[in-house]
Amino acid sequence: MSQAERIAALIDKSFREFREGSIVNGRILEIHPQVVLVDIGYKSEGAIQSTEFEDEDIEVGDEVEVLLEKLENDEGMIVLSKEKAAHKQNWDKIVKVFHDGGLVKGKVKSVVKGGLMVNVGVEAFLPGSQIDIIPPKDLTEYVGNVYEFKIVKVNDDRKNIVLSRREVIEAERAEQRQAFLQTVNEGDHVEGMVKNLTDFGAFVDLQGMDGLLHITDMSWG
Repeated sequence: MSQAERIAALIDKSFREFREGSIVNGRILEIHPQVVLVDIGYKSEGAIQSTEFEDEDIEVGDEVEVLLEKLENDEGMIVLSKEKAAHKQNWDKIVKVFHDGGLVKGKVKSVVKGGLMVNVGVEAFLPGSQIDIIPPKDLTEYVGNVYEFKIVKVNDDRKNIVLSRREVIEAERAEQRQAFLQTVNEGDHVEGMVKNLTDFGAFVDLQGMDGLLHITDMSWG
């Protein structure tokens, strides 16, 4: 094999290492109003819409991680995306948290039919029945707030995620109940919060433990 053939073989091998759908490192070559040109070491650079960088201060020479969508489009350029790279990375993190049984923190974005949409790095659905122990009447009060969630379902094919805040609250209350029962004795004075009123009395939350205050034991006040 001649030297020219060896060089050609090395170049061909290098190009084969670029796989569509993979995340690669790139370097910003040029910044224009509409597009940003990025070099990933392939035979042509890729153009990414400037809107994908609108929340960042970037400069020529900066390194970025991008998703290699297509090796060549109709114009002979590779197709890259920074947003899709971030989405893929976040998705992989979510899947790992799901399998590990951990919690994920997210911000409630909007009210949708049947529940709430939450940003946990990717969009996820929080059913109305999983928002709290008692389903709330006004879902808008949750929009903009940040909570911890349990991931109860992940559909990798459809890229769907279902969350539960209720399970997180129930687990916390179970710990509080256990701690309460270990420290309280009959005759102790304890403080609680009234959760519900009925004709025969009031249900009081005692650090995760429900207690009944009978109407005959209430003062006139």
